[in-house]
Amino acid sequence: MNARMTPDTTDAPARQGSQPTNGRCRIVLTGGPGGGKTTAADLFRREIGEKVVIVPEAATLLFSGGFPRTAEPRARRAAQQAIYHVQTQLENVQSALYPDRVLLCDRGTIDGAAYWPDDAEGFFRAVGSSESAELERYDAVLFFESAAVGNISIEGGNPTRVETNAEAVALDARLRALWSKHPRFAVVPHHPSFVKKIMLGLALLDSLVAQLR
Repeated sequence: MNARMTPDTTDAPARQGSQPTNGRCRIVLTGGPGGGKTTAADLFRREIGEKVVIVPEAATLLFSGGFPRTAEPRARRAAQQAIYHVQTQLENVQSALYPDRVLLCDRGTIDGAAYWPDDAEGFFRAVGSSESAELERYDAVLFFESAAVGNISIEGGNPTRVETNAEAVALDARLRALWSKHPRFAVVPHHPSFVKKIMLGLALLDSLVAQLR
């Protein structure tokens, strides 16, 4: 099993303007449903808690709190706009509370474009932003490929996860297409052993934190 890092990104300087306006370092953990990113984030926080702070997944907070989840297109657009704004403010809150730590974001603002019922550009227009601006919010992206890509069941674990394996594979591909445009993008591929996958993810996270702090 090998992680993929896009060419010349591990040691390349960040793009002009890629640092957040508050000078903070932000790493996104993303990927299709059932990728293991939330587990990796929690384990990493336990391992090096003084260096990072977790920004929880906005969608899980909203949907588990009773926010309606439906396939109706107008409702999906409203939900993704709400998630976007909650995500940005969660990052602001954690940044204010822990000014000396790396923000480890359980999903990022671009994820909403993959869940948007129309084209991704429509999502960015709806939230008053652009793809390039949202990419520049973050310093690195660690993509946890969904277990569904390897035809492994993703049932259980997260009660707000409603996707079938086929839907998870499609979402994984859309998310990857969006986030892979980031200049510092790494992939943790699916693996029959969840433990081995998480260990690789933790090693990559440790490397990214060391580079960006």
